[in-house]
Amino acid sequence: MILVSSCLAGLEVRYNGTHSLNNKIRKLVEENKAITICPELLGGFSTPRDPAEIIGGNGEDVLDGKAKVMDQTGKDVTQLYLNGAYAALEKAKEINATIVVLKENSPSCGSSMIYNGKFIGKKIEGMGVTSALLKRNGFKVISEEQFVETLL
Repeated sequence: MILVSSCLAGLEVRYNGTHSLNNKIRKLVEENKAITICPELLGGFSTPRDPAEIIGGNGEDVLDGKAKVMDQTGKDVTQLYLNGAYAALEKAKEINATIVVLKENSPSCGSSMIYNGKFIGKKIEGMGVTSALLKRNGFKVISEEQFVETLL
């Protein structure tokens, strides 16, 4: 079973109430080969919500207590991101996920790129909080771009 970001299956759960539909991923969900998850909603956020970025590091640093996740208004939302990451981990274990496909660049789901924490649209190498936790627990986590490449 594959665990996928809800927004990639077309669910309007992103911070701004939109989706990031990937038709190949939606088809997997429709065929019951994949299950959707949104760590941010699981963590207690609603849609829409203020955009957030990791300040002072990456998802691994957040897990280690060395960085925080802040929203654009300056509110510390680290705990909600941690709550969502641990809920996603439980879901991945529950379904025995063979692979996890998460939305790149997200402070939760980015698997190789995230925003730099300055809210200027600049990306840096690094993982989001959920990706980091899943990888630490032995799950293979890739982005939607990497997923499409594996299908080619």
